[in-house]
Amino acid sequence: MIRQKIVAGNWKMNGSTESITALVTDLLKAGHSNSEVVVSPSFPYLHLVSTLCAQSDLIKLAAQNVSDKESGAFTGEVSASMLEDFGVKYVLVGHSERRSLYGETDDLVALKIQSLLNKDFTPMFCIGETLEEREAGQTLAVCERQIQAVLSLLGVEAFNRIVIAYEPVWAIGTGLSATSEQAQEVHCGIRAFIAKSSDLVAQRVQILYGGSVKASTSRALFAMPDIDGALVGGASLDAKEFLEIVKAAG
Repeated sequence: MIRQKIVAGNWKMNGSTESITALVTDLLKAGHSNSEVVVSPSFPYLHLVSTLCAQSDLIKLAAQNVSDKESGAFTGEVSASMLEDFGVKYVLVGHSERRSLYGETDDLVALKIQSLLNKDFTPMFCIGETLEEREAGQTLAVCERQIQAVLSLLGVEAFNRIVIAYEPVWAIGTGLSATSEQAQEVHCGIRAFIAKSSDLVAQRVQILYGGSVKASTSRALFAMPDIDGALVGGASLDAKEFLEIVKAAG
């Protein structure tokens, strides 16, 4: 089954009005891509990026997080319904930094995905293991546990509307990256796990790789049969580098 590639840039807590305007302006010069190109600014810049991209269909907008609650006394949180005002298509959920720094559990991540699907967003569901878990041979067990929380709450059909991003925690922001063969092995295992519930859903679901993705490594990653794109961190803040990754995706 042919699955469209997605190249998504997670800008994390970086940027200013000036730098983001310059970055988006440079990205838009690319004009066209056969892949889905996504950028994920911090909440304060969603409106700016949405406005900058309004006259182009090249770039889709993602938010970096969402609350599992719809509204109420939750200071500092942002609901799915609020994101509807900004032309957001994708929302990152379960990123390792949210899990490790802010204590987000598998069950909370599943509830956030539920809130997004209720509002017709596409969750980018981040999963992945730490270095200690990889060295203990627990990579697939960790990924399966994280996926199972969503399966248990929402069922396998929900994955027709979810993009998975496999991000080995040990490769995020470290300059290290899984080899294309290592990444393919995990992506294949993820797909096989979902296939236990539905082979058709497993063949359809897009699985991205994230973890210090660079232009120099992206082509080999994208050549793998179960790698459907990338969730790019630091390299997405450099327009030239990011566009080279997009080009590699085809």
